[in-house]
Order: sequence, then structure tokens, then C-alpha cells
Amino acid sequence: MSDKQVPRLIVLLFLVLFCAPLSAQSVLRLATVAPDGSFWMREMRAGAEEVARRTEGRVRIQYFPGGVMGNEQAVLRRIRIGQLQGGAFTGGGLTAAWPQASLYSLPFLFRSHEEVDYVRTRMDARLERGLAAAGFVSLGIAEGGFARLMSGVPVTSVRDLRGQKVWVPEGDPVAYAAMEALGLAPVTLPLTDVLTGLQTGLINIVASPPIGAVAFQWHTRVAFMTDAPLAYTWAQLVIDRRAFERLREDDRAALSEVMRDVYRKLDRQNRADNLQATGAMVRQGIQVVTPDDVELREWQAIGDRVTRTLIERGTYDAALYQELRLHLDTFRAAPAHDE
Repeated sequence: MSDKQVPRLIVLLFLVLFCAPLSAQSVLRLATVAPDGSFWMREMRAGAEEVARRTEGRVRIQYFPGGVMGNEQAVLRRIRIGQLQGGAFTGGGLTAAWPQASLYSLPFLFRSHEEVDYVRTRMDARLERGLAAAGFVSLGIAEGGFARLMSGVPVTSVRDLRGQKVWVPEGDPVAYAAMEALGLAPVTLPLTDVLTGLQTGLINIVASPPIGAVAFQWHTRVAFMTDAPLAYTWAQLVIDRRAFERLREDDRAALSEVMRDVYRKLDRQNRADNLQATGAMVRQGIQVVTPDDVELREWQAIGDRVTRTLIERGTYDAALYQELRLHLDTFRAAPAHDE
């Protein structure tokens, strides 16, 4: 072999080893805060088995549930350095990668599931394209449900929140801004530390959909639930685009199809499960309290102020928010949906 051929051989080996599709032993390591053994994890594991079958073992998914890889910000960092290839995130958990990811979770944005469904059919794909530009491939969006205040004391007005220790998720600018607008000093904790915070008295108010409160056992440490749609919550399964694109084309298609089917099922089931979780909490003795119309309008006005502030700060893209508002206003203007 001549000296001129050696550099060419090195280049060829580099292309084969690093630029070709991943081998038959491709492993996608995905992290989530979802508790192991929960309905969510059972469905996601079933999806992983189907992906392995459809790809003839070329793609295998390994899950790290229950927050064992750290909070969502830690998971994002691990993805960036290649320790993980993706994860299941809340909308707020993805804001460090793309701030618009939590657009649906603006406070008091939605007032009913019908509004959510109308907007999501027109906006989900738009948000997925934004994430793709930020380097993540979405494999599905699943509703978490409307977050409701859960507390040790009854909360039916802004006044009732004064002096309370209210939790906000770590790295969630929307929740933090909402608490600031209420004149509160929120306690920032990752999801994995909330139960301990409730047990020790570090916090005494959380905002969560009922299924989340039951899954994480927060409902065992509260006595009241406020029946008002504080914010819409949702989760999204994402894969680092670099890892996704290294898969064979047919394997990418199989992975997307299977996991999107899983998340469509979770999307439907979570709504029904929220109703069941609410009933279970009431049977346990948790009291449901409801703000009157005057208080609800005040909370909605605060939500509007928070949204304007976040847009003025540049946290949210004004054009994207206006696109969402156009859909929402169109729905509300229809005769069947007059306020």
C-alpha cells in the first residue's frame, strides 16, 4: 500500500464508523420522571417492545423512569453530551431547548377541553416543527390535563394564597411569572422533590392535574383541591435529532409510527383517568372548593397580564402566540360557544 493510499483509507474508515446508520445494536436511552409501574410507563414499555419487533432488533429503547437521571434540565444536559438520546418532558421542561414549548401552559389560557382540542388540532404540528428546528424530533404529545391548586388550606381567592408556600416547577418561567404576578414568593423544586417538600412543610400548595397528584402521591399530603383550570399541562416524547437521523430510514418510520400511536393512546386515556383520579381523591376525603365567577375573572385577568409580560420580555414569540389566540378567538366566537 502506498503512502498516498493510507490517508484515503483512514477517511473511509471514519465515514464507515461514524457517518453510517447505527448498527443492529442501536440503543435509544430515554429518561422520564414518570414513575416506574405507572400506566404511562407500561404503555411506553409496550411501545419499546413493538419498536424492537418492527425493526427486527435493530432499535432498542432503554428507559430510565422515576427521575433517576435527574430533573428535566439535567436530562437535557445529558442529551446534549450524548449520555441520553431523548426523554419524555413536560412542556415547561423543554423551555431551555425551545422557550415556545410551554405555550399551551400559559395561565388560564384555556377554559375547557373543547377549546384545547380545537387549538391542538391546528397547533400541535406547528410546535413540533419549532422543536425540530431546535434539534429535537417529537414522537408524540399527550395531554396531562388541567392543573388545579391542591393545598392544605382552602383556596378560592387570590387572598387565600397570601402567606402560603406555593411550589413552582424548576425551570418553568410561566409558573414563576404567574406566582410573581400574584405577589407571592414561590418555592422552586424539581418534580422529584415535591413529595418531600409537602411532607416537611417546605411547601403546602401544589398545582397539578389529578392524575399527576395521584401518580406522585402528592394527594396524600393535601386536604383541598380548587376546581379552576389553572393551566393546561402536557408531555412530549422527544429524541435528539442527531441520534434519530443516524437510524435507518425504515427504522425511523417504525419508531415514529409506534411511539406516536402510544402517545395518542395516552392522550385519550389521560383525560378519562383525570376524572377517575378526581373521584378517588374525593372518596379519600379531599374537599373540592370552587371560586366564584368574580374571583375566576380576576384570576383570568392576572393570567392575561402574565402572558403580556412574558411576551414583552421576549420569552414567547408574539406571532406564535397571536396564531394561537386567533384559533381560540375563532372557537369562542362560534354561536355554540358564546360566553
